[in-house]
Amino acid sequence: MSGPEFRFFLSCDISLPVALRIDRLEGNLPQSSSVISDVDSAAGSRHAELFVECALYIDGALFGLPTRTRLESSGQPYCWNELITLSTKYRDLTPQAQLSLTVWDVSCDDDDCVVGGATISLFNKQKQLRIGRQKLRLWPRKEADGSIPSSTPGKVPKLELDEIDRLERLVSKYERGRIQRIDWLDRLTFKAMDKLKERESNVCGNSPLSLIVEFCNFEHTVVFQETGTNFLTPSHVSSTNELVIVWDPEVGRTNPSEHKQLKLARSLTRGVIDKDLKPSINERKSIQRILKYPPTRILTGDERQLLWKFRFSLMSEKKALTKFLRCVEWSDIQESKQAIELMGKWEIIDVADALELLSPVFESEEVRAYAVSVLARADDEELRCYLLQLVQALRFERSDKSRLSAFLVQRALSNIELASFLRWYVAVELHDPAYAKRFYCTYDMLEDSMMKLKVGVNVDEDGFKSWQSLVRQTELTAQLCSIMRDVRNVRGSTQKKIEKLRELLSGLLSELTYFDEPIRSPLAPGILITGIVPSESSLFKSALHPLRLTFRTANGGTCKIIFKKGDDLRQDQLVVQMVSLMDRLLKLENLDLHLTPYRVLATGQDEGMLEFIPSNSLAQILSEHRSIINYLQKFHPDEDGPFGITTTCLETFIKSCAGYSVITYILGIGDRHLDNLLLRDDGRLFHVDFAFILGRDPKPFPPPMKLCKEMVEAMGGAESQYYTRFKSYCCEAYNILRKSSNLFLNLFHLMAGSSIPDIASDPEKGILKLQEKFRLDLDDEASIHFFQDLINDSVSALFPQMVETIHRWAQYWR
Repeated sequence: MSGPEFRFFLSCDISLPVALRIDRLEGNLPQSSSVISDVDSAAGSRHAELFVECALYIDGALFGLPTRTRLESSGQPYCWNELITLSTKYRDLTPQAQLSLTVWDVSCDDDDCVVGGATISLFNKQKQLRIGRQKLRLWPRKEADGSIPSSTPGKVPKLELDEIDRLERLVSKYERGRIQRIDWLDRLTFKAMDKLKERESNVCGNSPLSLIVEFCNFEHTVVFQETGTNFLTPSHVSSTNELVIVWDPEVGRTNPSEHKQLKLARSLTRGVIDKDLKPSINERKSIQRILKYPPTRILTGDERQLLWKFRFSLMSEKKALTKFLRCVEWSDIQESKQAIELMGKWEIIDVADALELLSPVFESEEVRAYAVSVLARADDEELRCYLLQLVQALRFERSDKSRLSAFLVQRALSNIELASFLRWYVAVELHDPAYAKRFYCTYDMLEDSMMKLKVGVNVDEDGFKSWQSLVRQTELTAQLCSIMRDVRNVRGSTQKKIEKLRELLSGLLSELTYFDEPIRSPLAPGILITGIVPSESSLFKSALHPLRLTFRTANGGTCKIIFKKGDDLRQDQLVVQMVSLMDRLLKLENLDLHLTPYRVLATGQDEGMLEFIPSNSLAQILSEHRSIINYLQKFHPDEDGPFGITTTCLETFIKSCAGYSVITYILGIGDRHLDNLLLRDDGRLFHVDFAFILGRDPKPFPPPMKLCKEMVEAMGGAESQYYTRFKSYCCEAYNILRKSSNLFLNLFHLMAGSSIPDIASDPEKGILKLQEKFRLDLDDEASIHFFQDLINDSVSALFPQMVETIHRWAQYWR
């Protein structure tokens, strides 16, 4: 009989940055002059504007700069739901590490605008990392401090807990899996708790302020251990039946004899002999199998030894370089020196493979410099496809004088479109305190180049005006943000807000109607815009009221954009970039699926622009025309054509459906409903709103492929020849994109450090989910059968249709 198996992580092994989510504020704000109360709000005053300041203290001393959330002024309950990522990693923490959280109010006129503060230690008394949801009692009008012991402890002692607090602690344990789940009993318990809370709130009236935060969850318990030590001082063992976990200091250590054997086998004194070694047939098969591994695969000791042994014979295979560099022992000076020499003589790798060498896996500056030299061979169009990820790769640079940064700025100087996008991509990341220095270096380098242009260094007047235009892009977005604030403050219907918008553009802000000098469009720098047309500008009827603006262009035409404030567009920007890249790869294989990769640009953490594409949602089309076929007949009628529409229009619809079906499956795009599937007059279908990717979906039991029955009906049903053609396009596109799986995995790996929600939450898991979608274990023929089965399963899924109906009801009542 074997005993239970205890699993745990050591804090010194976790190289992830410390992160937590600031959720919401519970309780009533204090009635004082410095903080606006709900009573004041009811009387007509504005709500308090609150933000939370988070600071890390190590052994009582402030460590790094404090981090702030955005301002929240919507009134109670105040809810930020914002992820805070600190520059410190878990491995650098000490048992006395604490977080101080202070809520500030900026709407008051007094100097003292502290709402309250609380401090919480990151490790409990058993030296285990705190995880999950934590409720911190705020000390009114006191700023949180990190001293030991703290004067503002957020955790209330057990003896002082009331019944509600005691139950909430049990709920926290329940959510972390510490209490067994019994569905029928849980429902009764939570129902009783809700009644108790309601009764207590009615009796007490003013409940104390509490801040709800959520720490990262790990698969196993995280135990503190200092970096470099092989033991953990055992804690005091009580005489009660308390669970005691014993840590074995030998677990995870390298076997000394095995390590010595490995060093002998890789001894550099055998370098001359290695040059003549040739792999046997079986060894060659093993090497070829290794070379087909995705970049996420970690090589075993035997596989690393095999590649090192035959490194000289592999120099003619460019696909082998990245795998060879992964098997190098970089801590060995002589071995790393020889690896760098071989790298310079290796067959030049492809640009897509060079992206892998810029990932955080490779710290050697020589390797990263080599990757940059390969990128220099790419033309501007290809470089533009990867620019977003190359900017993110600056996070992993080890030197302030980054070769990658210098390369990007140099290429930007010769291409104004690259310069425009580079400037915006870097500017959006300047807020990140962990990597701000590296982004500022690139930004300053770009600005310095602009200053040289200003004084006329090797640049003509037209070049100088182009650079001036980029600066004016920032001024334009600032003015649009100001307009949105004024329009939102207008009380009344959407029409009144639209009238206010046009009034501002024609009156106080009339300089936006006709610019003094043309400005390069931030969305499409190749287009010069000369002003806004007030009469053709409007806003959408939604909570954020995004602007729909019509700009005049220098060539006499117009272009329409959507400007949003209050929404983070960086995830949408990433997805549309992937759609654009996939469209490019498919067209290189002579497969044009009529995709619509509309332009998206984040100009800040919560603002950005989108290209406006004239179209209608499927929900609106079905409501007004009852079917997609009826809608297409209106624009492309043909009595002799299939279903009464032109063959070209139907073919365009089928191809675009196939393209987006494959793309949404690979990227794991969720929350698909008839309101975010749009259809253009020419038959092109496309998706918008990518708040859920990599498998996340707010709806239960989502189908593997986002293919609604209305789309199948427009192809003549599941038995028609057009539906068969649709499946054929899907399988062909899937196999083409599978060939570039390493490229997409490398691009997402470079995004691992970004603040994009569905990646930042668990980058490794997200990348593995993406890899799984490519089914790299299948050959082309097997993948065709797999994808056809996938389509059939999605079409036959009945439950998603029920969810769609419920969603449409919700939209109607909303």
